[in-house]
Amino acid sequence: MSNLPLASLLRPKTLKDFVGQSHLVGEGKPLKMAIDNHQIFSMIFWGPPGVGKTTLAKIIAHESQADLYELSAVSASKEDIKKIIGGGQPGLTKKILFLDEIHRFNKAQQDFLLPYVESGLLTLIGATTENPSFEVISPLLSRCRVFTLKELTDDEMADIINRCLKTLKTKTDKKSKDWLIQMANGDARQAITMLDNAFTLYQKINIDTLKSTLQNSFLRFDKKGEEHYNTISAFIKSMRASNPDAALYYLARMVDAGEDPKFIARRMVIFASEDIGVANSSALMLANQVFQAVTQIGYPECSINLAHGVTYLALSPKNRSAYDGLRAAQADIKTYGNLPIPLNLRNAETSLMKDLGYGKGYEKYTKEDLLPDKLKGKKYFKEIKK
Repeated sequence: MSNLPLASLLRPKTLKDFVGQSHLVGEGKPLKMAIDNHQIFSMIFWGPPGVGKTTLAKIIAHESQADLYELSAVSASKEDIKKIIGGGQPGLTKKILFLDEIHRFNKAQQDFLLPYVESGLLTLIGATTENPSFEVISPLLSRCRVFTLKELTDDEMADIINRCLKTLKTKTDKKSKDWLIQMANGDARQAITMLDNAFTLYQKINIDTLKSTLQNSFLRFDKKGEEHYNTISAFIKSMRASNPDAALYYLARMVDAGEDPKFIARRMVIFASEDIGVANSSALMLANQVFQAVTQIGYPECSINLAHGVTYLALSPKNRSAYDGLRAAQADIKTYGNLPIPLNLRNAETSLMKDLGYGKGYEKYTKEDLLPDKLKGKKYFKEIKK
């Protein structure tokens, strides 16, 4: 077998062989149409690790016969971009810059990149695990289309695992496949790496050899990949369980690893509304204050602000009624669509609307059920039991 890593051997060169993201690359979907019509524009791929961001960029460059330049925002500099631009005049071949972890480009670097994207000298494809609305400057974001990529489904993961096994010319049992699917959690890169490592070390793949690769410190995953998401997950779940000791421990791990403090603080702001909610509305205010503090202060001192906020959130009473109510209401919207709004709640801007009954019988402080007729009696918000 080739000495290339398994991930490189498996990487598809066309959409036909690409697995996942059917909402973007299926027939009639935006990326499929753009590639088929050779209408390539600047874009940002936002999604978790291992779902095909880099692969899609390579396919787009290949299909559009463009020159692809790959940089990581962690290490790239202005000089790297200048070298790609060259003479500064549009050439015969389109230049695509794939900028991984674009959220790690600071404002000055993004400002420097902007005019080249604006003029068409570069077509930018950015990749990020972070919400680009928070991390990409507005002028650059407005010149890019943002595509949200999803975690791979179990069936999609199974497809990728089978391709790996075929390439490795080996087999494994269903129990091992199922274990790997659950461990990888929608991350194809993680599954492929584990299979590659297990086969390289042991020449066979089963649950025992797969688990052994996880225990080998040499094969630990990049902290920006699996380790990153496992730690933030443990952090959130520890606060949810009202366990300040565990929450502080996982916070310390993230701080020690150099995790972006704004990333941690944003999760705390979300947590304050999702998990604490109306049980303690002050939690949202404090979480926002922590976010402002880490933005203004930065490391190392802002870790103290984070610890303050984490302890408060972990010790706060929890109530997910607002969050659960929102999700229940959204589920009904998906089921029933935009149901007619009761006439008495409608805004009567014209005499015709008044004649039709818009706003008729409206009372400010009524106890009447104000939901659409089909949803009368529904309760989305569950009162806190005292």
